[in-house]
Amino acid sequence: MTTEPTPVTDSPFRAEPGGRDLAPQFVLPLVVRIERAAPPARTDALETAARAVLVLLADERSTGQGEWAEAVRDWQDARIRKVVRRARGAEWRRAEALDGITVTGKTAEVRVFPPVPLDGWPKELARLQVSGTDLDDPEPPAGADRSGPVLWMSPEVGMSAGKAMAQAGHGAQLAWWELTGEQRAAWRAAGFPLAVRTADPADWARLTGSGLPVVRDAGFTEIAPGSCTVVADHPALR
Repeated sequence: MTTEPTPVTDSPFRAEPGGRDLAPQFVLPLVVRIERAAPPARTDALETAARAVLVLLADERSTGQGEWAEAVRDWQDARIRKVVRRARGAEWRRAEALDGITVTGKTAEVRVFPPVPLDGWPKELARLQVSGTDLDDPEPPAGADRSGPVLWMSPEVGMSAGKAMAQAGHGAQLAWWELTGEQRAAWRAAGFPLAVRTADPADWARLTGSGLPVVRDAGFTEIAPGSCTVVADHPALR
């Protein structure tokens, strides 16, 4: 599989089983640094995770004959799974020693790794906890700048911060797939600016019906299968 837009009929983000379920299953590991004394703000963690996914997809190691390219292709040919784990102190230092990319936000640090088989996590990552990623925003985030990309989170589905980070990554990936090569290059050159915000309940039905990319969760964890979780609102796709 290439990184061209995924056909709607074979979307990796839907509840119904399909051909993607027959392929070997991979997962994209993300690790968020959560130190006891200085946890990141929730919105910044979501935005940093989304950017981390884009940084990995755009990295030369993930394309062509790059060293991660085969793993990325195998991952994209199956269900698109992302799992966010947390680390601090020595755990974070061990995670940083593994092959991957650390992306830094205002308060958040997220390290993304090339995809691994669903049951083949490196031991340094497998021992990290998934739970405990409940983060808060010290202040309500400012309104989103609609002149840039916005990942609108569902106002109807409650999620832990770790789950929401994975969903924001899904939304960023769907937007990436829909863009042309020139549009991707421009977004990358700008440093992948984006905002993650919870949509106004009164606006959610319009967003999900607007034709913009929508993440419909497969229901593996936390939420019901088929739940609409994110709308990827990139200016080039409006």
